[in-house]
Amino acid sequence: MLSYWMQTVANQTVLELREIDRPTPQPDQVLVKLRAASLNRGEFVIGHGLHKSGQANAIGMEGAGTVVELGANVTGLAIGDKVMGRCKGAFAEYACMDVREAIPMPECISYEQASSIPLTFLVVHDMLSLQGNLKAGEWLLINGVTSGVGVAALQTAKAIGAKVIGTSGSPEKLARLKEYGLDVPICLRGPGFAEQVMQVTEGKGANLVVNTVGGTVFAESIRCMAFEGRLAMVGYVDGVLTAELDLQALHAKRLKLFGVSNKLRSADQKAEFIPEFKEQVLPAIADGRIRPLIDHAFAFDQLAQAKAMMEANQHVGKIVLQMPG
Repeated sequence: MLSYWMQTVANQTVLELREIDRPTPQPDQVLVKLRAASLNRGEFVIGHGLHKSGQANAIGMEGAGTVVELGANVTGLAIGDKVMGRCKGAFAEYACMDVREAIPMPECISYEQASSIPLTFLVVHDMLSLQGNLKAGEWLLINGVTSGVGVAALQTAKAIGAKVIGTSGSPEKLARLKEYGLDVPICLRGPGFAEQVMQVTEGKGANLVVNTVGGTVFAESIRCMAFEGRLAMVGYVDGVLTAELDLQALHAKRLKLFGVSNKLRSADQKAEFIPEFKEQVLPAIADGRIRPLIDHAFAFDQLAQAKAMMEANQHVGKIVLQMPG
Protein backbone atom coordinates (compact mmCIF):
# COMPACT_ATOMS: atom_id res chain seq x y z
CA MET A 1 0.00 0.00 0.00
CA LEU A 2 1.00 3.65 -0.35
CA SER A 3 2.05 5.52 2.78
CA TYR A 4 3.60 8.95 3.44
CA TRP A 5 6.65 9.22 5.68
CA MET A 6 8.52 12.26 6.95
CA GLN A 7 11.86 13.07 8.53
CA THR A 8 13.61 16.20 9.74
CA VAL A 9 16.78 17.08 7.84
CA ALA A 10 18.75 20.28 8.48
CA ASN A 11 15.80 21.76 10.38
CA GLN A 12 13.45 21.07 7.46
CA THR A 13 10.69 18.46 7.18
CA VAL A 14 11.06 16.16 4.16
CA LEU A 15 8.16 14.07 2.81
CA GLU A 16 8.57 10.65 1.21
CA LEU A 17 5.93 8.41 -0.41
CA ARG A 18 6.63 4.72 0.20
CA GLU A 19 5.16 1.40 -0.90
CA ILE A 20 4.84 -0.75 2.23
CA ASP A 21 2.97 -3.87 3.34
CA ARG A 22 -0.61 -3.50 4.49
CA PRO A 23 -0.66 -3.66 8.31
CA THR A 24 -2.28 -6.48 10.27
CA PRO A 25 -4.44 -5.45 13.24
CA GLN A 26 -3.43 -6.50 16.73
CA PRO A 27 -6.06 -8.30 18.88
CA ASP A 28 -7.57 -5.00 20.12
CA GLN A 29 -7.35 -3.13 16.81
CA VAL A 30 -9.33 -2.79 13.61
CA LEU A 31 -7.88 -2.30 10.14
CA VAL A 32 -9.48 0.64 8.34
CA LYS A 33 -9.44 1.35 4.62
CA LEU A 34 -9.02 5.11 4.83
CA ARG A 35 -11.00 7.49 2.66
CA ALA A 36 -9.67 10.77 4.10
CA ALA A 37 -7.15 12.00 6.66
CA SER A 38 -6.75 15.42 8.23
CA LEU A 39 -3.61 17.55 8.53
CA ASN A 40 -2.58 18.74 11.98
CA ARG A 41 -0.08 21.55 12.34
CA GLY A 42 1.66 20.07 15.38
CA GLU A 43 2.90 17.13 13.34
CA PHE A 44 4.76 19.42 10.96
CA VAL A 45 6.07 21.99 13.47
CA ILE A 46 9.62 20.97 14.40
CA GLY A 47 9.42 22.71 17.77
CA HIS A 48 6.60 20.41 18.91
CA GLY A 49 9.13 17.56 19.11
CA LEU A 50 6.96 14.89 17.48
CA HIS A 51 9.78 13.81 15.15
CA LYS A 52 13.44 13.10 15.94
CA SER A 53 15.99 14.56 13.56
CA GLY A 54 17.13 12.11 10.88
CA GLN A 55 14.48 9.53 11.76
CA ALA A 56 11.69 8.81 9.26
CA ASN A 57 8.18 8.09 10.55
CA ALA A 58 4.85 7.27 8.97
CA ILE A 59 2.73 10.41 9.27
CA GLY A 60 -0.92 11.33 9.61
CA MET A 61 -2.69 11.32 12.98
CA GLU A 62 -6.44 11.03 12.33
CA GLY A 63 -8.61 9.63 9.57
CA ALA A 64 -11.93 8.16 8.50
CA GLY A 65 -12.89 5.13 6.44
CA THR A 66 -14.42 1.65 6.57
CA VAL A 67 -13.47 -1.32 8.73
CA VAL A 68 -12.01 -4.15 6.61
CA GLU A 69 -10.50 -6.45 9.26
CA LEU A 70 -11.10 -7.10 12.95
CA GLY A 71 -8.57 -8.01 15.62
CA ALA A 72 -9.20 -11.22 17.54
CA ASN A 73 -10.59 -9.47 20.65
CA VAL A 74 -12.73 -6.84 18.89
CA THR A 75 -16.43 -6.64 19.66
CA GLY A 76 -19.01 -3.97 18.89
CA LEU A 77 -17.74 -3.27 15.36
CA ALA A 78 -18.25 -5.13 12.09
CA ILE A 79 -16.55 -5.24 8.73
CA GLY A 80 -17.99 -2.45 6.60
CA ASP A 81 -18.69 -0.07 9.50
CA LYS A 82 -17.82 3.57 8.85
CA VAL A 83 -15.48 4.90 11.53
CA MET A 84 -13.28 7.87 12.35
CA GLY A 85 -10.42 7.88 14.79
CA ARG A 86 -6.93 8.82 15.85
CA CYS A 87 -4.31 6.51 14.41
CA LYS A 88 -0.64 6.47 13.44
CA GLY A 89 0.23 6.67 9.77
CA ALA A 90 -3.13 8.01 8.60
CA PHE A 91 -1.71 9.43 5.34
CA ALA A 92 -1.96 5.98 3.80
CA GLU A 93 -4.41 3.63 2.13
CA TYR A 94 -4.88 1.57 5.31
CA ALA A 95 -4.22 2.11 9.01
CA CYS A 96 -4.82 0.21 12.24
CA MET A 97 -6.95 1.84 14.96
CA ASP A 98 -7.23 0.91 18.60
CA VAL A 99 -10.85 -0.28 18.85
CA ARG A 100 -11.41 2.26 21.65
CA GLU A 101 -10.42 5.04 19.24
CA ALA A 102 -12.68 3.90 16.38
CA ILE A 103 -15.70 6.21 16.67
CA PRO A 104 -18.81 5.48 14.55
CA MET A 105 -19.33 8.14 11.86
CA PRO A 106 -22.57 10.14 12.03
CA GLU A 107 -24.55 9.62 8.82
CA CYS A 108 -24.86 13.35 8.13
CA ILE A 109 -21.15 14.00 7.53
CA SER A 110 -18.68 13.14 4.78
CA TYR A 111 -15.48 11.15 5.14
CA GLU A 112 -13.58 14.42 4.75
CA GLN A 113 -15.49 16.03 7.62
CA ALA A 114 -15.19 12.88 9.73
CA SER A 115 -11.43 12.77 9.26
CA SER A 116 -11.14 16.24 10.83
CA ILE A 117 -12.96 15.30 14.03
CA PRO A 118 -11.14 12.69 16.16
CA LEU A 119 -7.89 14.37 17.16
CA THR A 120 -9.01 17.99 16.91
CA PHE A 121 -12.37 17.70 18.64
CA LEU A 122 -11.02 15.38 21.34
CA VAL A 123 -8.38 18.04 22.08
CA VAL A 124 -11.13 20.67 22.19
CA HIS A 125 -13.26 18.50 24.49
CA ASP A 126 -10.24 18.16 26.78
CA MET A 127 -9.54 21.90 26.98
CA LEU A 128 -13.11 23.23 27.04
CA SER A 129 -14.88 20.61 29.18
CA LEU A 130 -12.51 18.23 30.97
CA GLN A 131 -10.00 20.86 32.08
CA GLY A 132 -11.55 24.21 31.09
CA ASN A 133 -14.96 23.59 32.66
CA LEU A 134 -16.60 26.03 30.23
CA LYS A 135 -20.22 26.82 31.05
CA ALA A 136 -23.12 28.36 29.16
CA GLY A 137 -23.01 32.15 29.33
CA GLU A 138 -19.26 32.35 29.99
CA TRP A 139 -16.80 34.17 27.74
CA LEU A 140 -14.22 32.20 25.75
CA LEU A 141 -11.26 33.94 24.11
CA ILE A 142 -9.56 32.03 21.27
CA ASN A 143 -6.20 33.35 20.08
CA GLY A 144 -5.93 32.10 16.49
CA VAL A 145 -9.61 31.32 16.07
CA THR A 146 -9.35 30.51 12.34
CA SER A 147 -7.03 27.51 12.91
CA GLY A 148 -8.39 23.97 12.90
CA VAL A 149 -8.42 23.79 16.69
CA GLY A 150 -9.72 27.37 16.88
CA VAL A 151 -12.75 26.70 14.66
CA ALA A 152 -13.51 23.44 16.48
CA ALA A 153 -13.30 25.26 19.82
CA LEU A 154 -15.63 27.98 18.51
CA GLN A 155 -18.22 25.45 17.36
CA THR A 156 -18.05 23.37 20.53
CA ALA A 157 -18.30 26.46 22.73
CA LYS A 158 -21.40 27.66 20.90
CA ALA A 159 -22.97 24.21 21.34
CA ILE A 160 -22.28 24.57 25.08
CA GLY A 161 -23.89 28.03 25.05
CA ALA A 162 -20.79 30.15 25.67
CA LYS A 163 -19.92 33.51 24.09
CA VAL A 164 -16.79 33.61 21.94
CA ILE A 165 -14.16 36.24 21.17
CA GLY A 166 -11.68 35.27 18.47
CA THR A 167 -8.49 36.85 17.15
CA SER A 168 -7.00 36.53 13.68
CA GLY A 169 -4.89 38.72 11.41
CA SER A 170 -7.26 38.23 8.47
CA PRO A 171 -10.61 40.08 8.23
CA GLU A 172 -11.67 37.72 5.43
CA LYS A 173 -11.11 34.66 7.61
CA LEU A 174 -12.96 36.22 10.54
CA ALA A 175 -15.90 37.06 8.25
CA ARG A 176 -16.19 33.38 7.32
CA LEU A 177 -16.71 32.47 10.97
CA LYS A 178 -19.72 34.73 11.49
CA GLU A 179 -22.07 31.95 10.36
CA TYR A 180 -20.38 29.63 12.87
CA GLY A 181 -21.36 31.89 15.75
CA LEU A 182 -18.29 34.03 16.42
CA ASP A 183 -19.62 36.79 18.69
CA VAL A 184 -16.68 39.20 18.73
CA PRO A 185 -14.01 39.11 15.99
CA ILE A 186 -10.77 40.94 16.77
CA CYS A 187 -8.66 41.51 13.68
CA LEU A 188 -4.99 41.54 14.66
CA ARG A 189 -2.00 39.26 14.66
CA GLY A 190 -0.19 38.97 18.00
CA PRO A 191 -0.88 41.04 21.14
CA GLY A 192 -3.13 44.10 21.38
CA PHE A 193 -6.49 42.47 22.16
CA ALA A 194 -6.77 42.96 25.95
CA GLU A 195 -8.55 46.33 25.91
CA GLN A 196 -11.29 45.10 23.58
CA VAL A 197 -11.72 41.85 25.53
CA MET A 198 -12.18 43.77 28.77
CA GLN A 199 -14.61 46.15 27.07
CA VAL A 200 -16.92 43.48 25.61
CA THR A 201 -16.90 41.51 28.88
CA GLU A 202 -17.83 44.64 30.86
CA GLY A 203 -14.49 44.69 32.65
CA LYS A 204 -14.74 41.12 33.92
CA GLY A 205 -12.43 39.41 31.41
CA ALA A 206 -12.51 36.04 29.68
CA ASN A 207 -13.48 33.01 31.75
CA LEU A 208 -11.46 30.68 29.51
CA VAL A 209 -8.62 31.45 27.09
CA VAL A 210 -7.48 29.05 24.37
CA ASN A 211 -3.96 29.92 23.21
CA THR A 212 -3.16 28.27 19.88
CA VAL A 213 -0.56 30.95 19.02
CA GLY A 214 2.20 30.72 21.63
CA GLY A 215 4.39 32.95 23.78
CA THR A 216 3.76 36.22 21.95
CA VAL A 217 0.18 36.42 23.28
CA PHE A 218 0.59 34.63 26.63
CA ALA A 219 1.24 37.62 28.91
CA GLU A 220 -1.62 39.64 27.43
CA SER A 221 -3.97 36.67 27.72
CA ILE A 222 -3.21 36.56 31.45
CA ARG A 223 -4.02 40.28 31.74
CA CYS A 224 -7.53 39.90 30.31
CA MET A 225 -8.59 36.79 32.25
CA ALA A 226 -11.53 36.91 34.63
CA PHE A 227 -11.50 36.01 38.32
CA GLU A 228 -11.03 32.23 38.53
CA GLY A 229 -10.29 32.23 34.79
CA ARG A 230 -8.63 29.31 33.02
CA LEU A 231 -6.03 29.27 30.23
CA ALA A 232 -5.44 26.34 27.87
CA MET A 233 -2.01 26.20 26.23
CA VAL A 234 -2.47 24.13 23.07
CA GLY A 235 0.10 25.35 20.54
CA TYR A 236 2.94 27.70 19.70
CA VAL A 237 2.92 28.31 15.97
CA ASP A 238 4.79 31.58 16.60
CA GLY A 239 7.78 29.53 17.77
CA VAL A 240 8.01 31.52 21.02
CA LEU A 241 8.33 29.01 23.86
CA THR A 242 8.85 31.39 26.79
CA ALA A 243 6.74 34.23 28.17
CA GLU A 244 6.38 36.54 31.16
CA LEU A 245 4.04 35.27 33.88
CA ASP A 246 2.29 37.82 36.11
CA LEU A 247 2.44 36.01 39.45
CA GLN A 248 0.34 38.67 41.16
CA ALA A 249 -2.50 38.15 38.69
CA LEU A 250 -2.15 34.38 38.96
CA HIS A 251 -2.36 34.62 42.73
CA ALA A 252 -5.01 37.32 43.23
CA LYS A 253 -7.40 36.17 40.50
CA ARG A 254 -7.02 32.47 41.38
CA LEU A 255 -6.16 31.59 37.78
CA LYS A 256 -5.74 28.10 36.41
CA LEU A 257 -3.18 27.43 33.65
CA PHE A 258 -3.00 24.05 31.94
CA GLY A 259 -1.49 22.35 28.92
CA VAL A 260 -3.36 20.32 26.31
CA SER A 261 -1.15 17.69 24.69
CA ASN A 262 -1.19 13.95 24.06
CA LYS A 263 2.56 13.71 23.48
CA LEU A 264 3.38 11.99 26.80
CA ARG A 265 0.06 10.23 27.43
CA SER A 266 -0.31 6.46 27.25
CA ALA A 267 -2.85 4.78 24.97
CA ASP A 268 -5.04 4.08 28.01
CA GLN A 269 -4.89 7.71 29.11
CA LYS A 270 -5.80 8.98 25.64
CA ALA A 271 -8.74 6.58 25.36
CA GLU A 272 -10.11 7.17 28.86
CA PHE A 273 -12.49 10.01 28.00
CA ILE A 274 -13.66 8.88 24.55
CA PRO A 275 -16.95 7.51 25.99
CA GLU A 276 -17.62 10.93 27.51
CA PHE A 277 -16.80 12.57 24.16
CA LYS A 278 -19.27 10.26 22.41
CA GLU A 279 -21.94 11.18 24.95
CA GLN A 280 -21.36 14.94 25.09
CA VAL A 281 -20.02 16.02 21.68
CA LEU A 282 -21.01 13.41 19.09
CA PRO A 283 -24.77 14.20 19.37
CA ALA A 284 -24.06 17.85 18.48
CA ILE A 285 -22.23 16.69 15.35
CA ALA A 286 -24.98 14.23 14.46
CA ASP A 287 -27.76 16.84 14.73
CA GLY A 288 -25.83 19.58 12.90
CA ARG A 289 -25.10 21.94 15.79
CA ILE A 290 -21.41 21.31 15.09
CA ARG A 291 -20.44 21.35 11.39
CA PRO A 292 -16.77 20.52 10.77
CA LEU A 293 -15.32 23.21 8.51
CA ILE A 294 -13.14 21.85 5.69
CA ASP A 295 -11.27 24.59 3.87
CA HIS A 296 -9.76 22.39 1.18
CA ALA A 297 -9.51 18.69 0.30
CA PHE A 298 -6.37 17.70 -1.61
CA ALA A 299 -5.82 14.60 -3.70
CA PHE A 300 -3.49 11.97 -2.22
CA ASP A 301 -0.55 12.96 -4.42
CA GLN A 302 -0.83 16.60 -3.26
CA LEU A 303 0.29 16.27 0.36
CA ALA A 304 3.19 18.67 -0.27
CA GLN A 305 0.74 21.32 -1.55
CA ALA A 306 -1.58 20.69 1.41
CA LYS A 307 1.31 21.08 3.86
CA ALA A 308 2.43 24.29 2.13
CA MET A 309 -1.09 25.76 2.36
CA MET A 310 -1.21 25.00 6.08
CA GLU A 311 2.23 26.44 6.76
CA ALA A 312 1.30 29.62 4.84
CA ASN A 313 -1.77 30.06 7.08
CA GLN A 314 -4.05 30.33 4.06
CA HIS A 315 -6.85 28.17 5.46
CA VAL A 316 -9.81 28.48 7.82
CA GLY A 317 -10.64 25.30 9.71
CA LYS A 318 -9.14 22.06 8.45
CA ILE A 319 -7.19 20.81 5.44
CA VAL A 320 -7.84 17.21 4.37
CA LEU A 321 -6.04 14.63 2.24
CA GLN A 322 -8.20 12.24 0.19
CA MET A 323 -7.02 8.66 -0.21
CA PRO A 324 -6.42 7.01 -3.62
CA GLY A 325 -9.51 5.51 -5.24
